[in-house]
Amino acid sequence: MEQYLRETKMLDYSNENIQQLIENKNWKNLNEFDCLKAIYNFVRDEILFGYNVDDSISASKVLSDGYGQCNTKGTLFMALLRACKIPCRVHGFTIDKALQKGAMTGIVYRNAPQNVFHSWVEVYFENRWYELEGFILDTAYLGKLQQEKRECTGAFCGYGVAVKDFRNPVIDFDRNNTYIQSEGINQDFGVYDSPDMLLEEHHQEMSRSKAFAYRNLGRHLMNRNVRKIRNKC
Repeated sequence: MEQYLRETKMLDYSNENIQQLIENKNWKNLNEFDCLKAIYNFVRDEILFGYNVDDSISASKVLSDGYGQCNTKGTLFMALLRACKIPCRVHGFTIDKALQKGAMTGIVYRNAPQNVFHSWVEVYFENRWYELEGFILDTAYLGKLQQEKRECTGAFCGYGVAVKDFRNPVIDFDRNNTYIQSEGINQDFGVYDSPDMLLEEHHQEMSRSKAFAYRNLGRHLMNRNVRKIRNKC
């Protein structure tokens, strides 16, 4: 398990702000299950769903931003777990861009790559690996989206969601796998010890001009769309 506990450039859990958060939350004094669940819930609900500048940012940067998507929230989740001596690894994929429709709109959606880089975190606990993806969307955002799309009672794809049961997605961890985007997966890259290692081999395929447009315009429009849904009365 040693390789699943190492600190890396992206999993910078020695960072002062990360260590202070862990101390404030008292996570290291909890039993392993309660610690894992508390960290999971923190990353899901206190780090809001949103789009950062890049997938390769460090865990401390995600914490500072206060928001993230699958890859970046996963990086923070892994750093917090490893800081608390809970082994974890990352599983890389791509998902169809249709999953992002609604969060992405207009010219941003039309110019987005068809295959969007994606990952979830796998945690080793009680002698088995758990696949944890349900932390990506904060429950405030997901709840408002469910209210807005109340006519949907089965499968749903869009706005950062791809599930078989939109009304009852499996997003709470209680010794089970959790998913929120898994139905959109179209390519599997396998498991890696760290996000650093995953990004050495795979990353979002995008031209320089499109990457620049995403960083400086596209993600801000996407974050605005997400905030509109979360803040609806």
